[in-house]
Amino acid sequence: MTEDLTPAEAYAAARARNADAATALAPFREMYEFGLDPFQIEACQALEAGKGVLVAAPTGSGKTIVGEFAVHLALTQGRKCFYTTPIKALSNQKYADLVKRYGNDKVGLLTGDNSVNGDAPIVVMTTEVLRNMLYAGSQALSGLGYVVMDEVHYLSDRFRGAVWEEVIIHLPESVTLVSLSATVSNAEEFGDWLDTVRGDTEVIVSESRPVPLWQHVLAGRRMYDLFEEETDHGGRGATRRELNPDLLRLARTENTRTYNPRDRRRGKMIREADRERERRQRSRIWTPGRPEVIERLDAEGLLPAITFIFSRAGCEAAVQQCLYAGLRLNDEDGRRRVREIVEERTAAIPGEDLHVLGYYEWLEALERGIAAHHAGMLPTFKEVVEELFVRGLVKAVFATETLALGINMPARSVVLEKLVKWNGEQHADITPGEYTQLTGRAGRRGIDVEGHAVVLWQRGLDPEHLAGLAGTRTYPLRSSFKPSYNMAVNLVDQFGRHRSRELLETSFAQFQADRSVVGISRQVQKNEEGLQGYREGMTCHLGDFEEYARLRRDLKDRETELARQGAAQRRAQAAGSLEKLKPGDVIHVPTGKFAGLALVLDPGIPAGRTNGHRGFEHHDGPRPLVLTAERQVKRLASIDFPVPVEALERMRIPKSFNPRSPQSRRDLASALRSKAGHINPERHRKQRSAAADDRELARLRTEIRAHPCHGCDEREDHARWAERYHRLQRDTQQLERRIEGRTNTIARTFDRIVALLTELDYLRGNEVTENGKRLARLYGELDLLASECLRDRVWEGLNPAELAACASALVFEARQSDDAVAPKLPTGNAKAALGEMVRIWGRLDALEEEFKINQAEGVGQREPDLGFAWAAYQWASDKSLDEVLREAEMPAGDFVRWCKQVIDVLGQIAAAAPRENSTVAKNARKAVDSLLRGVVAYSSVG
Repeated sequence: MTEDLTPAEAYAAARARNADAATALAPFREMYEFGLDPFQIEACQALEAGKGVLVAAPTGSGKTIVGEFAVHLALTQGRKCFYTTPIKALSNQKYADLVKRYGNDKVGLLTGDNSVNGDAPIVVMTTEVLRNMLYAGSQALSGLGYVVMDEVHYLSDRFRGAVWEEVIIHLPESVTLVSLSATVSNAEEFGDWLDTVRGDTEVIVSESRPVPLWQHVLAGRRMYDLFEEETDHGGRGATRRELNPDLLRLARTENTRTYNPRDRRRGKMIREADRERERRQRSRIWTPGRPEVIERLDAEGLLPAITFIFSRAGCEAAVQQCLYAGLRLNDEDGRRRVREIVEERTAAIPGEDLHVLGYYEWLEALERGIAAHHAGMLPTFKEVVEELFVRGLVKAVFATETLALGINMPARSVVLEKLVKWNGEQHADITPGEYTQLTGRAGRRGIDVEGHAVVLWQRGLDPEHLAGLAGTRTYPLRSSFKPSYNMAVNLVDQFGRHRSRELLETSFAQFQADRSVVGISRQVQKNEEGLQGYREGMTCHLGDFEEYARLRRDLKDRETELARQGAAQRRAQAAGSLEKLKPGDVIHVPTGKFAGLALVLDPGIPAGRTNGHRGFEHHDGPRPLVLTAERQVKRLASIDFPVPVEALERMRIPKSFNPRSPQSRRDLASALRSKAGHINPERHRKQRSAAADDRELARLRTEIRAHPCHGCDEREDHARWAERYHRLQRDTQQLERRIEGRTNTIARTFDRIVALLTELDYLRGNEVTENGKRLARLYGELDLLASECLRDRVWEGLNPAELAACASALVFEARQSDDAVAPKLPTGNAKAALGEMVRIWGRLDALEEEFKINQAEGVGQREPDLGFAWAAYQWASDKSLDEVLREAEMPAGDFVRWCKQVIDVLGQIAAAAPRENSTVAKNARKAVDSLLRGVVAYSSVG
């Protein structure tokens, strides 16, 4: 209290207040109804002092306020501020927020498909747009004072992460960088790198959530706390958290007890009393259904809630289940307001499209306060769901994890159905970072006293594993930076080869690689000390034991090699015999699950690669489709044929045979047994081992017996030390190779890319050729393929719709590869051009292999995907939405997103195409106009 202060203290306090009032932070703080948190104040003060900042804080903690202060500083100082986000939805959202505060004239938006007031002092943009501006030397960079990089942890993204590092490295030194990140465990390391490349950077890390988070498990009718109640809310303090013993007891009971009437205990059936006890226990424990979960949360006042389901189909199914269950979360007034907002926001959509988009079913769910949210939805529909959720008119949202990526859509509760998701290759446990990102949505600042994360009970759930996810709130930031062809020509054009190489060496990827080398070097030193001790242990008074041990190893290696060659020879013989099989051959499968008599229905695919893309699956021989004598139709593999196989008999396969018909299988299997059931296959004779006649093996055995150390009484003791020495030496050599491999890795990749571009005449030393200047204007995974297509005039003479089909192959990637079904393609010129694109890719693929440019490391050109060509062609040909979506078998949201990407690449093609003696640029612009209609035109989010 001021009356308790001494005059000197009161004077000092008054001076501090006056000094604070004179800062830019003081008027900025008054714009908010709530006080700023200490980490926000610290970051803002660092910014005002002229430093760059890295702010790492949990989702929903308000770190964007620091970015907004950078906007405020830029306007106060008469400079520009670029606010970058990773996704267009976030850009749109931030643009709307800033317009509300500063007005339309001061704020612009650039997202690739939206360009609004680009010369404004404040421009919100996607990170790629800023990267392209930097390479193009845009005039818009003049007067730039601040760049805010929201969600900067995206630089870990293996597909797009390199863009963030490119921007950070290439921004002018005069620009102050504001980096906003989710909580990462190596923020200090990232800050050290920023300090190196950007100058003085303050690292501010906040671990605390603004709203406490309670963790629960919902099992049957009971909601279990994950941690005991006497611990703090969500474990934000230093208090030691202990797992709820009731939950541990439940997990032990459920995961070890299984009721099965066939179970026997010591030869007797489970006693009736045990059965009854187990039935009672199990009646209390089940995984609640989706409507049941929402009803439970509603009853406990825990709505609005976001339920994360790692499947689009699952999200849609959940909404339908809630509708069938009769759930209604809105009263009559809420239903009316929902309908008004929805009708206003969708007024631009033609009536005939509404039926195609499932509008009326979607509206019915919204009126009840229920919605799905996933990437397959029309962007306009997703925006409406977000708006209604924020307004409290949608109270239950079923979403995929994409909702967790920065969209401002906080809830009181978050529900996770499972702790496993499909990562594109396999079903894998979610990581602590993903768990933190998902549950970070729970708890609305200024609205909720606490947030709730609810995990549904599933058979096999391990509370300790869940506690590990909940307790590990951070994850490391790992660079995914890799040089690309476009990056190479742009760098060489601006800086020359030598300076470009040096710039790439300053990347965060190289920074992390160099730091990791320090620890490896220490391990090498320790290993070398260990080697010295092992060398002393294997010393023999009779001779050089190291030489003797090497002879023994050579002998073992030779024996292993001969055994491997023998196995390979047997496999080759077996594969050769399979290649001779024909439909109708009766064979004897020698081993495996389907051993016995079988009829060949189809000899199978020939040996070789099943896809032209390097690194894809290889088959080591045919895989015959057979009918077994037990009526099973199975595709066998080479593992079922360890020895060669011969046809025992021939049978005619009826033309009417249907492998899916049980009757057909039964009749043919019966005929097979009648025809060949009496035949006994000849046993395969074992061949003489190659080791018996191997001269090298004989020589080594002779030298070992003649060596002085062979007669040592302590020979085997010395041999054990020699084996340890050898293993440690091998490990040390591997570590040394890792050190060599991690040093200058980025620069070496750059050198290989430059060599390939020089071969193709994109570069000549430090000069960028006309071909290279064209490549510099093409961004994306298939930048070099697009450039080669322009150079070879592949797209000349195509009409706009045909060009749109070809451009789609440069961006589209099917969610799940299906090599068995060939995509439908336009006929005529478009089909020929698409075929030529694939041939050019094959030539580039071979060239990349020659120059050791490895796609597995994220560098190089993937095979163009023709799966969207027909849809793009149809839409650009003015076909109806109903017809296009029906034939494409694709959700509206995916269709719109791919169209937007095709539009983006067509814009690049129009800018890069030659101006003279070419129709490509003109037709690319016409193709953009053809695609930008209907749902694609009125969807403001890309």
